[in-house]
Amino acid sequence: MPSPKYKRIVDEITIKISNGELPPGCKLPTHRSLAAQHKIALVTASRVYAELQNSGLVSSEVGRGTFVRETALPLGNGIDQPAATKGLIDLNFNSPSLPNQTQLLRDSLRKLSLSGDLATLLHYQPHAGRKHERAIVAKHLQASGVHVSAQQVLIVSGAQHGLACTVMSLLKPGDVVVTDALTYPGFKVLAQVHRLELIAIPVNSHGPDLEALASVCQQRQVRAIYTMPTMHNPLGWVLNLQQRQRIVAIAKQHKLLIIEDAAYAFLAENPPPPLISLSADNCVYISGVSKSIATGLRVGYIAAPEKWVTKIDRTIRATTWNTPSLMTALACNWIEDKTVIKLENEKRQDAKKRQSIARKVFKNLAYIGHPNAYFLWLPLPEEVRADRIVMALLRENITVSNAEPFATSDIVPHAIRIALGSVSIDTLSAALIKVRESIENYRY
Repeated sequence: MPSPKYKRIVDEITIKISNGELPPGCKLPTHRSLAAQHKIALVTASRVYAELQNSGLVSSEVGRGTFVRETALPLGNGIDQPAATKGLIDLNFNSPSLPNQTQLLRDSLRKLSLSGDLATLLHYQPHAGRKHERAIVAKHLQASGVHVSAQQVLIVSGAQHGLACTVMSLLKPGDVVVTDALTYPGFKVLAQVHRLELIAIPVNSHGPDLEALASVCQQRQVRAIYTMPTMHNPLGWVLNLQQRQRIVAIAKQHKLLIIEDAAYAFLAENPPPPLISLSADNCVYISGVSKSIATGLRVGYIAAPEKWVTKIDRTIRATTWNTPSLMTALACNWIEDKTVIKLENEKRQDAKKRQSIARKVFKNLAYIGHPNAYFLWLPLPEEVRADRIVMALLRENITVSNAEPFATSDIVPHAIRIALGSVSIDTLSAALIKVRESIENYRY
């Protein structure tokens, strides 16, 4: 049985790219021209380019067209992207660490080894965590404006696991979820795996277009909203109280689940109340200590209405049985002795220092970033292509991300996202200067 025509066109273009007939940087015909050339529908032409883009062979840029990508560019979306290998300066992933953290871990493990509770940690634990650990987390969350009982807290293996458990418990394949047009890549991948339909809401540097959100909810049978109201990744916004109230009102009107991702919320100083405090009966709040302490400490937590706790508990059982007890005990000890608060304060100051460096380096570029964020969003000048910048920096042993992993629609902004937290201050300054120079030196 012959393959569909669009597949044959995809194969034809793929061969031309691989043999060099279509070299890196080559601009491909418009969707309309491709449709006319092959006598196919416009929607089929769009499908051809979507297939090529998913394969990492081309990139589509708003207002510019579709281009053959630099072939040595590392491919993948979000958490599918390879981590920076040894010798590379990693401005792609964030793994912020403070100088004293290694000794802190050593001391804390020694203290834990002397505790009378150690033998218990060798056994299976309750799926959502031991009662006293859930109580510790519940008390800790109060400082963030999350007022829930210990029964409403479920301990998970990091915030990504928390997102997965929430989706698996409360959504089903085919459900429609609205999210920002630029969002956390880990949720995109999760939506793909769980076969959710994502609808992108237009955004700017101050937040999502809430009128567009309301309109989508009127027109489609939306099931949930995924949002990062406090320290959005990658745009760094912190929504004001009125914006939060509007999101809650839309969700209540249409009986929607709100998934509130607060992974980076600790970096914001005195933010407005979290959505769960404004809408306790339909909001699931997800965070953890991987960003505030160390990315290797895979401990997160979910705060949820009691009506959903049993479902989520069952999903934790199905996926990990329980969070590794040693890590959970360590994290809870650090919460109790205020180490987490201390580290969060220090990391806010560290992120602020790094943003200050970026602001000086990119003073002539209109970048977007919160003063306390460990990342920034850098729209590129009209004449500079994102994939060429990523490739040029890779040749300098610097990794950054283009916009594709963050985009939830076919409209991919002409920008790069820079993570500031994984390298030393001195290395960061020199690397950002290299980024600026690459932008200044590369043209179409």
